[in-house]
Amino acid sequence: MWSARSKAIGDYVKRCVCSNGRFMAGLVDHRSNPFGSSLASGVAETSRHALPFPCNMAAPFLVRRFESTLAGKQLELLHAGDADDDQALDFPGGKVTYTPEMKFIWENYVKRVPCYRVLDENGDQIMGSNFKEMSKEVALKMYNDMVTLQFMDTIFYEAQRQGRISFYMTTIGEEAINIASAAALNDDDLVLPQYREPGVLLWRGFTLQDFANQCFGNKDDGGKGRQMPVHYGSKKHNYLTVSSPIATQLPQAAGIAYSLKMDKQDACVVAFIGDGGTSEGDFHAGLNFAAVMEAPVIFICRNNGWAISTHISEQFRSDGIVVKGQAYGIRSIRVDGSDALAVYTAIHTAREMAVSEQRPVLVETLAYRIGHHSTSDDSTKYRPLDEIEYWKMARNPVNRFRGWIEKKGWWSEKEESELRISIKKQVLQAIQVAERTEKPPIAELFSDVYDQPPDNLREQETELRETINKYPQDYPSGFPF
Repeated sequence: MWSARSKAIGDYVKRCVCSNGRFMAGLVDHRSNPFGSSLASGVAETSRHALPFPCNMAAPFLVRRFESTLAGKQLELLHAGDADDDQALDFPGGKVTYTPEMKFIWENYVKRVPCYRVLDENGDQIMGSNFKEMSKEVALKMYNDMVTLQFMDTIFYEAQRQGRISFYMTTIGEEAINIASAAALNDDDLVLPQYREPGVLLWRGFTLQDFANQCFGNKDDGGKGRQMPVHYGSKKHNYLTVSSPIATQLPQAAGIAYSLKMDKQDACVVAFIGDGGTSEGDFHAGLNFAAVMEAPVIFICRNNGWAISTHISEQFRSDGIVVKGQAYGIRSIRVDGSDALAVYTAIHTAREMAVSEQRPVLVETLAYRIGHHSTSDDSTKYRPLDEIEYWKMARNPVNRFRGWIEKKGWWSEKEESELRISIKKQVLQAIQVAERTEKPPIAELFSDVYDQPPDNLREQETELRETINKYPQDYPSGFPF
């Protein structure tokens, strides 16, 4: 079988190669090409930059590869200060100077990488701070959405505790990262979330009813009730569906960003990850891929101090995550994640770099996870209550940003009271509607993958229906079979 397949593949390659061994771009079927028509034309345009691949015709099979625009410049800067080129090793990748001194690079740092911030804990602007100015309209929408996210988390969490939904994860303490980063992006930018970034969707127009429908898994849920709660996704809002496996979205983000580069799109990709996710191999693969391919992607790492119950001191020995960027040749910055103005400025600047310079950027945000990891976790078992309370009260990102807009004269106590009453009413109403809406029919569980379901899926559906009929007491009454 494998011999036959190998021969078929070889025959196909031969048909796609001209007599001189060049790949015939015209043979690429644009209708079946996942990268669009630009790939076919790009092969012809950039064939002189392509890398030869040995095949059984002893002729080069050419693969499209953008010529590096940054690597050469970076190496020139690195070696611009070299005093004597004769005392350097001309090694692949650039010259490396010799030294008679045996000196190891130490594992620790004399001084930790500083954390960029604009506002202090009271919402006062720090003297000498520089930031991206924002309009009153943007600032008020940011604050409105931060408060909305806070209310949504509180009420949805309580709904889970009441047994009305099966699972939930809050963003309490990380509202500024969610909303400020979303505000700094363009709607065309693609977002690959981890699972604690619903604020990005909220900013882009995903309604409270949409959130409630997904958590209750009803027939109005865009995912047709197939995903567990908080695993949101929206093609309309360029927000790829949350996936439970940790860090798998990072190599995907690098690849998607490279496709944007190939198509010369004025957009970037944004991938979120937690501090615990940086211990996954996909984190390193994603960063390295993005750096080498010079892909326009922003990696935002939410360092919230805890990977479920694992403290960051047990997660890594480096100075957080920001230093890992330099190891891969990626421009990086550390930001106060409780400071909405600092996050907005950093992400806005990072986006300009990613799009205009076609490069990846790593942003580490420091913001304490005030809530439990999820409704399956009790964080009081592994961290003290007074620590949680300190971050909740003294370094609350919502209160800090409110202080700033109040000092600007853009917000009042009356508006605050009206906003909170209105949002609470909207969230409760969305939950009531979602709870009353019927579930998707059983058939939806087996659709949308195959044009014609295979026999094994048909058998599973039949078995499920028989089980429901046999044990109706174990399933909700009125369940749409």
